[in-house]
Amino acid sequence: MSLVWGTGAGAALVLGAAVSWRWSIPSKVVSTIMSFGAGVLISALAFELVDEAVKGGGLWPTVAGFLAGAVVYVGANMLLAKAGAKHRKRSGDQQPSEKDDPGSGTAIAVGALLDGVPESVVLGVGLLAGGAVSPAMLAAVFISNVPEGLSGTAGMKKAGRSRGYVFGLWGGIAILSGVAALLGYVALEDAPDELVAFITSVAAGGILAMLADTMIPEAFEEHHNLTGLTASVGFLTAFTVHHLG
Repeated sequence: MSLVWGTGAGAALVLGAAVSWRWSIPSKVVSTIMSFGAGVLISALAFELVDEAVKGGGLWPTVAGFLAGAVVYVGANMLLAKAGAKHRKRSGDQQPSEKDDPGSGTAIAVGALLDGVPESVVLGVGLLAGGAVSPAMLAAVFISNVPEGLSGTAGMKKAGRSRGYVFGLWGGIAILSGVAALLGYVALEDAPDELVAFITSVAAGGILAMLADTMIPEAFEEHHNLTGLTASVGFLTAFTVHHLG
């Protein structure tokens, strides 16, 4: 089931890409969905990941994992930014073409994978605790992936990247997201609670760093007046789902 849930959540990237490739979506619509998704993810990582990690494995494994996840993500993101993937979630003209920056296509692909893997891993790990995927976490990943596909695809089109590249990228990441969720479940099935807490919080730290480095800047640039309010609504929505669940 972890493979199915991970792939399904990753398929939201393909959905967003298909919509963006077929229609020209106003930037403010994309940024609104993106800021809402950011709020949903912040709520989910706070209540579904970090809080549960502390309860299951203790404070210090959670703290160490969260910091490690943030440091690893930021370090990898800095390297990818130098290779041409800095604006991989941007919908404007910021993304370089392969002609302008050779190798940037590969960097964008790796960067998109870097953004998606932590979210997928926690779906698999979440099955270990409750035997079923968390509705709030699943909704958070799906909702955040749709605008990522929308915005990233719009930028790729403007940079002259082909249909095959765009859908090959998002489709491949959807499949790898399922594999990551499966690995998260299988690899940690018999692991000590402290290790599960550490891995869960590594993913949480990476997700929060990703939001601050990529999603929120794009949302703010296009829709700055309402970004905070929209993110707050997303946070409350996910919190409500968590509380009712």
